[in-house]
Amino acid sequence: MSPNPKQAARSAAITGAGSGLGRDIALGLAERGYAVFGTAMTEAEVQDLKAASRGRVSLALCDITKEPDVKAWARSVSAALGDGRGLDLLISNAGILTPGPLEVLPLDAIRREFDVNVFGALSVMTAFLPSLRRARGRIVQVSTWTAHLPLPFNGPSGASKAAMEVLSTVYRAELKHFGIDVVIAAAGNMRTGGPAKTAAALSRIGDAMTAEQRELYGQTFGAFTTSLNGMQGAGLDSPSAARRVIELAEQVPAPRLVPVGPDAVDILRIVREKSDAEQDALRLQLVGLGADR
Repeated sequence: MSPNPKQAARSAAITGAGSGLGRDIALGLAERGYAVFGTAMTEAEVQDLKAASRGRVSLALCDITKEPDVKAWARSVSAALGDGRGLDLLISNAGILTPGPLEVLPLDAIRREFDVNVFGALSVMTAFLPSLRRARGRIVQVSTWTAHLPLPFNGPSGASKAAMEVLSTVYRAELKHFGIDVVIAAAGNMRTGGPAKTAAALSRIGDAMTAEQRELYGQTFGAFTTSLNGMQGAGLDSPSAARRVIELAEQVPAPRLVPVGPDAVDILRIVREKSDAEQDALRLQLVGLGADR
């Protein structure tokens, strides 16, 4: 448990804080004097962040797809804050990526993505609402620009994040009269722990294809794999992305939807300004499937 959480001026809870962007957000908030709580998937992550934060971040092992675990975590955070204090900030960051051709992906794998990115995130938001109401706090939902410009072979990620953006926007309206703001941070490509995980996931999908599926999709999925690995490797570094998310968490008045990273800025502008045909061409170009193929 972070030292003296009851004495900290502000408090924050972060899902997926054990690695990548979530870890850097947790460390950044701790540096700013927040009492920081988060979820992790392994005990190694818990111990790593405890050491890196000098005990200022408290992580709990919690699978956000399990509602009883989420509720237990929310109760433990409220108890740690004590004295009827509320939670100032909830950053919904945890998410997974399931790349691959829709025809090839097992339906259970797509369901799993929605379980984490939509139902898990919604469960966390709902569990913390009593505490957020007490503090008139803020929710930041980390999303992605592919919710606005969906890419081939990246359907479950874009679809699940788009669904979560709709739910977040609805919550923004429903919670406004409680003084709770909801902000969507539409992230671009980032150099976090994600690229290595993505590369592994891409390799698993390719290796699992049948001969027939490989005949249908092997070449185009290979081009997508190369392009996606390149985009993520050239993305915004994780500490810079974390600083931007923290800025959004504290910005007044609270924005509704803000891109994080220069590529996200460009994509959201393109979606506003370009025709359907231009967007279709761009989405193919981005994954290495341009008109010259």
